[in-house]
Parts: sequence; structure tokens; C-alpha cells
Amino acid sequence: MLLERIYDEDLSQTSYLIACQASGEAIVVDPRRDIQVYLDLAAQHGLTITAVTETHLHADFLSGVRELAAATGATAFVPGTGGEDWQYGFEAERLRDHDTIELGNVTLTARHTPGHTPEHLSYLVTDGAFADEPGYLLSGDFVFSGDLGRPDLLDEAVGMENTRFAGAKQLFASLQDVFLTLPDHVQVFPGHGAGSACGKAIGSLPSTTVGYERSFAWWAPHLKNDDEQGFIDELLDGQPDAHAYFARMKRQNQEGPALLGERVRPREVSAEELMRGLDSGDLALVDTRSVAEVHTGTVPGALNIPMLSKAAGHIAWAFDPDTDEAQLVVLARDAAQAAEYSDRFVRVGIDSLIGYVPSLEALPRTVPSLVAPADLAGLGDVPLVDVRTRNEFAGGSIPGAQQLSCGKVLFRQSELPEPDSGPIVTFCQSGLRNSVAASTLRRAGFDVIELDGSFAGWARWSAEQSQTTHAERTA
Repeated sequence: MLLERIYDEDLSQTSYLIACQASGEAIVVDPRRDIQVYLDLAAQHGLTITAVTETHLHADFLSGVRELAAATGATAFVPGTGGEDWQYGFEAERLRDHDTIELGNVTLTARHTPGHTPEHLSYLVTDGAFADEPGYLLSGDFVFSGDLGRPDLLDEAVGMENTRFAGAKQLFASLQDVFLTLPDHVQVFPGHGAGSACGKAIGSLPSTTVGYERSFAWWAPHLKNDDEQGFIDELLDGQPDAHAYFARMKRQNQEGPALLGERVRPREVSAEELMRGLDSGDLALVDTRSVAEVHTGTVPGALNIPMLSKAAGHIAWAFDPDTDEAQLVVLARDAAQAAEYSDRFVRVGIDSLIGYVPSLEALPRTVPSLVAPADLAGLGDVPLVDVRTRNEFAGGSIPGAQQLSCGKVLFRQSELPEPDSGPIVTFCQSGLRNSVAASTLRRAGFDVIELDGSFAGWARWSAEQSQTTHAERTA
């Protein structure tokens, strides 16, 4: 048996290719939409992808199940559990508890493990060439290394009410009825790593075991003592902000993501064409330079996506294809780099990247407004917006600031002052997330001043002021 882990650091998301090397058949579990990585792996090992499936309706990325099945002719499988409201809207084989997929000597057995979502399946994997019992569990967003999938996403991101409590109860039951019935030696391969918003304390380790989690996970004492309420209370406490684009992911994944088919590399766009498109609103520019470079001058209305390694998450904060019909042009050195951005954008359902510009020469520039911490008071009664997460905000912020995380600013503009009511000052921890959020709000018509150095810079300045005042008083 072959098991390959494909990890996307951008979204902290994991997919898996599992194959019987004797028969040459392979299955991919939880694929993303830019599918070339799976095709390359299969070719490298001389395999044919004959099946593709997923663990649940994902909220943080757009599924590649349809895309990979269409490209390879593989059979698509999806969960058929969870009730009427959780059925997929496209053609695929439905899997239910204890259903199996066989690839030569390898068998995947679906286990219904609701909690994170009602339809969630985990997959027990048996390598029949060596054993007649499962040795591996693809746990999706059920069990992570050191954590569990959050049960509140439907409330937090999709707008449902009080589903978190039922989900937490389901997680408790899934642990009791499925996970803890497995032998300690079973290796667990989760669907996310550290940094994902699908859990609050996900570990960085790529895998764990049933025995390790049974003994050392935060939830283990609650299960050992059959303390369901204690489990629910600890599980729901301190969950991070869920990004607003998650609601779109849920809907599109259930309907069936649009098929990309054969993709064309982005073309070079001239400065003249870009200017015409910016003036008409048909094009939007993505400035991919660092925050420091953008602060020396950028094109008016450009979105700042300063890290290729986080481009998927950042563009999903900054651009909503449901409400914005503009096509995207990225600042990139060549078509190959622009294609890398396109790969990341399609992972979150943003399929509108059509071209690139190699430089900003011949384009108009504007310098984003900044304010130093020492000059903040001089602005008067200007609204302060902390775009960090609510957990960061709870740990301390600038007095008088309101919290609206960077993943929500585009989608919850009604919670901010009216764009024509005057400037607002925004900040995050160090300035990177704030640059994304500030550029998003500027494109939406807000007058945004970025706090130079963000909260960390303000905290250092505030501490220095306190030390100076204390020294003066004791002199």
C-alpha cells in the first residue's frame, strides 16, 4: 500500500493519495481544485486514479472531487449521511456508515463521525496485503493532532442558530462510538494542521495515533469520566473567528464547484489595458509586493496580497466573487508566477484571474495613509478597528477600539462607520493582515489610515511612555 500526504500550507489543509501498488489503483481523499499535484503523483508511481472522495462539506476550501473525477474518469464518492439538508447536489456515489471502497488489496471503510458537520465521514484503511484489520484512519475534520473539529462553524460562518450544542454532543458520541473503539496502534491522518480555523488548538504533527489521543488529548479526561457537559463547555470555549467566506465554500461545495477543465496560463496585460479596466471596474489589480513596498506607493484601489504562501486565504478575505464581477490581474514577474497565484485563488473559488503585469511602471500611484502610535491621539475621535481575531482582541487592545477580524471586514461593512463619515484607523498585530484588510476597505470606498507598526508598535510605544512617566515621577 502507498499513502501520500499532500499538504497545503496556505490553508493548512491535507489531502491524501492511497493506492494498492499491486493493482495500480489509487484514490484521492479531500482533493483541492488545482489537481495537477495528484496527477503528477499518480504518474510518478505508475498509478491510475480510479476513485476520489471527501470527508465532508468543506468550509475552508473548494473541493476538487468533481474536478479530479472529470479529469481522470474516476468514480466520485461523497457522504450520503447527515439527513436531507446535507445531501450533495451533483452526481456521485453516496457513502454511508460501513460502506467500503476497494482498490486491489486496499479497503477504505466509511464511518459516520458527525459533530464537525452532520454528514462527516472518516475512512478506516486496511492494507489487505499485511493485515485483515484497519491500521489507519483518515479522520478529516473529526480528530486532529491534539484537537477536534469545531462544531460551531455552522453558527459562526453559515448563519445557523445553536447548532454548536448538537454538534458538540455528536462529537462526544462519535468519539465514544467510533474513535475510542479502535485499537491504540491505529495511525490517524487528519485533514488539517496548525493554523487552520477548523479547530482552536490543532497540532503541527502530520499524524497521531488513537492511543496517543486517548491518553493525552485535552478531551481524553472528559471521555474517560463520561463527562459530556464538561466536554461541551471546554470544546466550545475559545474557538477562533471563522472567516466570512466559509459560507460561500459550504454552499458551492454542496451545489458542486464549477469545473475548471483545461486551464490557460494568465497572459501579460499592458498598462493601458489595465488602466482602462480599472477605470471601468472590469479589472482589479492585486499588488503582491510586501507591506513595506506597498507603503511606498501602490495603484489606487489595488488589493494587497503580500504573501504567495498565504494567497488563497488572503484573497478570500479581500475579494467576493458573489458580489464582484471584476477580473483579476496580479503583479507577477512572469506567467509562471501568475499561474501560481491562480492555483491558490481557485482553491477558494476565485476563478477570475486572467492576467498579470510585470511592474507598476506607467501606472498611477498613491501612498497609503499611515499614522504613528505617537500621533494617534492627534487624530481626535477617529474610529479604531482591530482586525485581529476576537481571541487576540480579548487579550488586550487599544482602548476604544472595536473588533472586526480581517476575514470579515469585506462582508460586514455595515458594522463599520459609513464610508463617507470620515477616516478610520485599522490595525492588526504586526501590520501584514492589516495591509490586506486596509486595501480591501479602500477598494470598497473607505478612507483608511493604517496604524504604523500595528498593535505591537503601539504596545511598545505605550510601554515606553509609561516608563518615561514613571521615571519622571520618581526623579
